[in-house]
Amino acid sequence: MHLRADIFVSAYLRRCASEGAYAVLRRRGAAEAGAIFVRVDRLDGTSTIYGPAPQTQLADAGIDRLWARLHKDETIDNISAEERLKKEISFDPDIWIVDVDDRAGRCFLDLAP
Repeated sequence: MHLRADIFVSAYLRRCASEGAYAVLRRRGAAEAGAIFVRVDRLDGTSTIYGPAPQTQLADAGIDRLWARLHKDETIDNISAEERLKKEISFDPDIWIVDVDDRAGRCFLDLAP
């Protein structure tokens, strides 16, 4: 059973703040089960976007939420990041989006292998 999206996002924002990264909730989705996307802006014109990992990887990991980078390269330019997030919104308007500003590119998420 997943932790509610609103509770996860609230805890995630606190985690980022405690690690010294600036994070803000940009878009509020469905409280119970909205998909969550995290955009890490490196403050150099590039970003990394993370979203839910495929369910097959989640079952093997034994944790509540597992994340995957949504693009091949380590970072993408900010315009491409915005286009990707708009595409996700058009596919599912109930998504959550969290923006994190961190020069080191830290995401504080459990990443899929």
